[in-house]
Amino acid sequence: MLDQFDPQLDPVFASVPVARLVEVLGPLLPANGLISSVEGLRPYESDGLPAYRSLPAVVALPETVAQVQAVLRACSAMDVPVVARGAGTGLSGGALPFPGGVLLSLSRFNKILEIDPQARTARVQPGVRNLAISEAVAGLGLFYAPDPSSQLACSIGGNVAENAGGVHCLKYGLTVHNLLSVELVTMDGTLLTLGSAATEAAGFDLMALITGSEGLLGVVTEVLVRLTPLPDIARVILAAFDDVERAAGAVAEIIAAGIIPAGLEMMDGPALRAAEDFAHAGYPKSAAAILLCELDGQAVDVAEEIDRVSALLTAAGATDVRTAKDEEERRRFWAGRKGAFAAMGRIAPDYYCIDGTIPRRALPRVLTEIGRLADAHGVGVANVFHAGDGNLHPLILYDANIDGDLERAEAAGGAILELCVEVGGTITGEHGVGREKINQMCAQFSASEVTAFHAIKRAFDPQGLLNPGKAIPTLARCAEYGGLHIHRGEMPFAHLERY
Repeated sequence: MLDQFDPQLDPVFASVPVARLVEVLGPLLPANGLISSVEGLRPYESDGLPAYRSLPAVVALPETVAQVQAVLRACSAMDVPVVARGAGTGLSGGALPFPGGVLLSLSRFNKILEIDPQARTARVQPGVRNLAISEAVAGLGLFYAPDPSSQLACSIGGNVAENAGGVHCLKYGLTVHNLLSVELVTMDGTLLTLGSAATEAAGFDLMALITGSEGLLGVVTEVLVRLTPLPDIARVILAAFDDVERAAGAVAEIIAAGIIPAGLEMMDGPALRAAEDFAHAGYPKSAAAILLCELDGQAVDVAEEIDRVSALLTAAGATDVRTAKDEEERRRFWAGRKGAFAAMGRIAPDYYCIDGTIPRRALPRVLTEIGRLADAHGVGVANVFHAGDGNLHPLILYDANIDGDLERAEAAGGAILELCVEVGGTITGEHGVGREKINQMCAQFSASEVTAFHAIKRAFDPQGLLNPGKAIPTLARCAEYGGLHIHRGEMPFAHLERY
């Protein structure tokens, strides 16, 4: 079972009565800015990974930066842990409340503060939805490039915390590549601005450190994002294959030819059939796999690349290659891909989404091995992923009502993540480690590396109060997990320090 907080392996804090938290925090917040009833807390007990559930003591809903600072200072004085939460769409248990702690919701920080079309920037609060930025600047011929599948609902603050990507990250980059600066409040209430509107900033690149730090180092209260000009044209090729390995091989052929698509996505047979039944995107349901390859830019360049990619796909073994005939069909092709996770409900009651990343050259081997691991653990798997940058999203299918089914799904997921590490990849691409993958961190990193992570954590948060028990394992946890591998010539976790 995906473990909840374990007092033997996780930080332990002094218990502060709820009444005391209400007494101290209530005056620091606006009316209706503090929730303490069990019924009111329930919506915050998990994020997009519902296998984890934990109730906070209270939920704080600040509306200003000063209120965020005041809440953090008060919690620091009382030694109370704090977990910051955006829209709650994360898939790694990263927003799971710490028992007895404060859940700090940034949902009321939902304003686009400034748009500068000449500088191509937007200054936004962390609760602004990802898609809302592109909607706000579309009339200026601009868009915000990172586009996770949850972009309709997910917040920019959460995107920064997890370094979110999306189907177009191959060409346009992840969140970190589309940020200029962030405003951050540390646990002691200090307000920092990291990065700048300039292309270069002096000192350490702390903004990049904060991006993907999963709320362990500070609370983001403002973000300056980079906007990108809308391309003149975008066209999508759909290629069908009767063999998953051939489809994976085609990905390498496209990149090797020097072509960088705006998006290059892959779906295997179970995934594409479920997505087609759900979205009616026009996918060939008899295929073993499909690739969606989007090319954008100036019309003459896109036309040339469409011909080149079509020829490459045919040579790689595609049984059907077709280009969306118009914008409506292009949107339909992408609607199927972006609706694939939701479509899994048509073939299984529940799914467990893994988020490993591997070198592209390893795609054929890893996809074959995922099938073997699924069979070995007695679970089904549907594969939907960002093929262009090797970011896998195997959806492990199970039924939570069947005893042992979730445990089998978890075991298969852990084995897949460790396979990603084995071939030179990593355990997460964009979902973060959170609570879900904290054990697999022990398989990827050595004792000295884990110790370095904790040193950075202490530099920003000496008391260890921000999002404790997430992302960075204690050395004791790694020993408990069995991560005592010989790693780069050393035996890790020998001294078993507790953070």
